[in-house]
Amino acid sequence: MPAATYELIEPHKARPSEMAREDILTPEALNLVTTLATRFAPRVKACLAARQLRQSQLDKGEALDFLPQTRSVRDDDWQVAPLPDDLLDRRVEITGPTDRKMVINALNSGAKCYMADFEDATTPTWTNLIEGQHNLHNAITRQLDYDDPVSGKHYVLNDKPAVLLVRPRGWHLWEQHMYVSGEPVPAALFDFGLYFYHNARLLLENGSGPYFYLPKMESHLEARLWNDIFNHAQDRLGIARGSIKATVLIETLPAAFEMHEILYELRQHSAGLNCGRWDYIFSFIKRFRNRPEYILPDRQQVTMTQPFMRAYSQLLIQTCHRRNVHAMGGMAAQLPIKNDEAADLVVTENVRADKLREVQDGHDGTWVAHPALVSVAREVFDAHMPAENQIERKRDDVQVSAADLVEVPTGDRTDAGLRYNIRVGIQYLAAWLGGTGAVPIYHLMEDAATAEISRAQIWQWRHHHAIIGDIPLDSARLCQIFDEEMPPLQNAVDADHFTSGYFQIAREIFEHLCLDREFAEFLTLPAYTQLLKIEQNKQQH
Repeated sequence: MPAATYELIEPHKARPSEMAREDILTPEALNLVTTLATRFAPRVKACLAARQLRQSQLDKGEALDFLPQTRSVRDDDWQVAPLPDDLLDRRVEITGPTDRKMVINALNSGAKCYMADFEDATTPTWTNLIEGQHNLHNAITRQLDYDDPVSGKHYVLNDKPAVLLVRPRGWHLWEQHMYVSGEPVPAALFDFGLYFYHNARLLLENGSGPYFYLPKMESHLEARLWNDIFNHAQDRLGIARGSIKATVLIETLPAAFEMHEILYELRQHSAGLNCGRWDYIFSFIKRFRNRPEYILPDRQQVTMTQPFMRAYSQLLIQTCHRRNVHAMGGMAAQLPIKNDEAADLVVTENVRADKLREVQDGHDGTWVAHPALVSVAREVFDAHMPAENQIERKRDDVQVSAADLVEVPTGDRTDAGLRYNIRVGIQYLAAWLGGTGAVPIYHLMEDAATAEISRAQIWQWRHHHAIIGDIPLDSARLCQIFDEEMPPLQNAVDADHFTSGYFQIAREIFEHLCLDREFAEFLTLPAYTQLLKIEQNKQQH
């Protein structure tokens, strides 16, 4: 059988710098991606098909439960492989996109770790992806600096940057700029393969390693797929198996029922689990979208204090600590509020309360979205977790049932909440189409996950004619509210260079997603199609 070949379909305009392309798009790196795609893309498709089968079963009224066929995995006493020294203390991690300035600020933020995000915080333009890989490679080789064209400030890495972890895109996305044997490659393999090829050996030589966050998995079979990919990549580069360490985001409802199994599949490569709270709420809506008994209240009311969220986070802590590995907390999406001391104090206290709950529950670390909040989270964890972690707290007192994980949250569905979802969704999508994947909106850092909650809630409410205020929500009323919200939103957006050029397209995509009869699995799928059209238009003009 002839060897598989790859084809790059690069835009001629708005593409990465020649230096980035030469450093990253090397034949050897692309050959690794090609090999991974050839070997593993069929299994990616099989995993996606299994998700749809499970969805059809849920639509028929079947319940989610812990798997009887893997009971022995849950009951047996086993542990994951020991962690490297630089992953023992992860009390505060900062996350964000991979643009040059962000990478420097995040690595210099004082956080223990920085998760460089090719997924929910990055619009997957060709430029963003390749420049992002280049920026991370420059950081690892200590060649990263940046001159801000607006402020004139010169940015450089400090002497003790945060430990670097990378989040590739999820299984559902396919990279349309690289084809293997006539088919696009899984975006996760594209992101992972390029980063691993260029940096794994360097990181190990520097006393660290190739560390990853794995998003949006729904079963232990998807974790098994990742583990096989890790082994193949390590073998191909002559790197010892187990050098890769990966933290899995438990951010889908089905995955919450398979946490032990996911850790078991990755036990040689595991660095623990993380509470991906925003995607988890989105997944709750998505998987129960056709079940009227699971209609949620306003998104602002679905907090970590809701019983189903408390159950999920405490089960994650108990599971991880039983297997001797880290249980990471969730994201504080709040942003500092400049020029309003009272409002900024409220932000600080809300973050402090969230992190206090996490550390007292037993989490070994947490996430923030802004460098200014690193010290707030760190103070809380320093005060209540003096050691590197608190894995010794086994939380044997936790008892979580399947019913606890699917308890419907209580609260109100309001007209204000509906309109908030519309405004956030459209503004975020407009910025995303313009190339910005992490967007400050109403003093919160919105990314694809939070926008998904807004979109999914509106679809769910409209689909089931939920009572919003005192009136059932139907398509006609929803269209009217879209029309009412557009003029003031347009005026606000026109002043924002991130969003103004793509406002109307964003509205059309978002409105269609909310009104469509069928629920789209991810809003980034139709948005990515539109992103490619925007890229093509730039080439033609």
